[in-house]
Amino acid sequence: MKVKQTLKLIGWCLILVMLLPIPAALSSSDSQKNGPEQAVAYLQSSLLEVMREGEKLDYDGRFKYLQPVIDQTHDIDLIIRTILGTTYWSQLDNVQQDLIVETFRQLSIATYAGRFVQYEGEQFQIIEQRALPRDQVLVRSQLTKSDGGTVNFDYVLHQVAGEWRIVNILFDGVSDLAIKRGEYRAILQRDGFQALIEMLKEKIALTRQSP
Repeated sequence: MKVKQTLKLIGWCLILVMLLPIPAALSSSDSQKNGPEQAVAYLQSSLLEVMREGEKLDYDGRFKYLQPVIDQTHDIDLIIRTILGTTYWSQLDNVQQDLIVETFRQLSIATYAGRFVQYEGEQFQIIEQRALPRDQVLVRSQLTKSDGGTVNFDYVLHQVAGEWRIVNILFDGVSDLAIKRGEYRAILQRDGFQALIEMLKEKIALTRQSP
């Protein structure tokens, strides 16, 4: 009789366990799927894909393909605000801020669409991930070109609403953010906001002429 009662009790316990909510850490691998390395890998695999489809996709096709990829992997708003700096950014009204964010977004997508055109056996490899100050993470990777040469792509990411987004890219140790900061601020100081917008639009147009 005691054995039956014990088995019955165990059965009820098992049912209760099955009905309990599974802890987030056990029920999902979101922290792994949405980690910094995964964000970089998603970007890089997408770039290789548009290169493989180079014969089918023209510039507009590559741009359309990469648009959601860049939106999901880059914090465009923070990047352009960091480039301009607090002083210049605060001098812009809401319309100007929205305009430069969108123009810079278009340029970012266009740059990828213009540079990653044809696949010739290139491969990306993620080398390491390490923590940086201010809750940022560095993901180091390397592109091996068809001729055996390599280019180092290091990505700085931070979290936005639980998603990891790129805020800077270093090409062989050279910060893209630092280059743009010097260039953009010089134009703002010398020629003003509209001149900066026109420069960005000219760069967008030039990406169409890339081989």
